[in-house]
Amino acid sequence: MLIEIVPITLKEANSFVSAYHRHHGPVTGHKFSIGLAEGEKIVGVVIVGRPVSRYLDDGWTLEVNRLCTDGSRNACSMLYSAAWRAARAMGYKRLITYILESESGASLRAAGWKCIGQAGGLRWTGRRRPTVDLYPAQMKIRYQKEAID
Repeated sequence: MLIEIVPITLKEANSFVSAYHRHHGPVTGHKFSIGLAEGEKIVGVVIVGRPVSRYLDDGWTLEVNRLCTDGSRNACSMLYSAAWRAARAMGYKRLITYILESESGASLRAAGWKCIGQAGGLRWTGRRRPTVDLYPAQMKIRYQKEAID
């Protein structure tokens, strides 16, 4: 059966993330979400919002905050590409995301994203850090897709 891009609400996308994501939970807000369906069945979602890092929140940049699939072939690459097309159509110049150091990044490279290198630390720091780790304590790798004007 054909896999296709479909509209999806944040509530529906977060429900999928709760059921399938390996190490992250739902998000509280977003700019937009995109679903991927095989017939009536949702097989993947991408949730895009403002960058978590305030230093990157320049008004021209968005961040893929969650990308989650059920393992369907090529689903991740399709969602990364769809997220970039939507962000560009809205006038954004850059889309970023982070993966764990233990992840390969193959889907991002297949979708034409560029590896920027290590970003962030192993854990949150500062007064507002969570008392319990919310994600695996690994270095993150930042990827981005940027408009060439």
